[in-house]
Amino acid sequence: MSGFISSTAAQGPPSPAIESYLFGCELSSKTKQYTFEVNEEDDAVHLVCLQTISLGAGAKDEHNVVEVTAPNYQNKEVTVPLANLKLSCQPMVNVGYFEIEAPVTFRLTSGSGPVFISGRHYVVASDDEDLSGSEEEMEDEEEEEDDDDDDDDDDDDDDDDDEEEITPIKPAKKPLKTLSRTF
Repeated sequence: MSGFISSTAAQGPPSPAIESYLFGCELSSKTKQYTFEVNEEDDAVHLVCLQTISLGAGAKDEHNVVEVTAPNYQNKEVTVPLANLKLSCQPMVNVGYFEIEAPVTFRLTSGSGPVFISGRHYVVASDDEDLSGSEEEMEDEEEEEDDDDDDDDDDDDDDDDDEEEITPIKPAKKPLKTLSRTF
């Protein structure tokens, strides 16, 4: 499942193009580590935006600690605990759109899982980088949008003429009847 969002501005720097994909991985006693990497030749920024971390079916009532290793602002690797889940008291945690830039490594440091990590994978590139197609296709789409805008302007002029010809309907003037009741 993916979506594509792009906007073009008439002035100023080009706005980024963003593609969004579903992200998910499972950590367990069989697979203690998962690394999300991207091709180094790719100039786009890849973000993992975490939403939930939860225990799966068959999890034992033990502490399942998940840690994450990712680059910080100085591009040095930093490892921090991300979640401590236990079936009897906290089987799931919502991390509220926690964004991490790739490469990212998730590790199950304690417990046997299964632990499911879910969220979104965003690919962010400036408009000069082409995510969805060739530049010619994008230019053709822009020209079609401009043509559609011109057609819409013509329709608006016709609507103004129609509005002038319609006369409003006036309500009938009737005396109000009063009801008198005795309770």
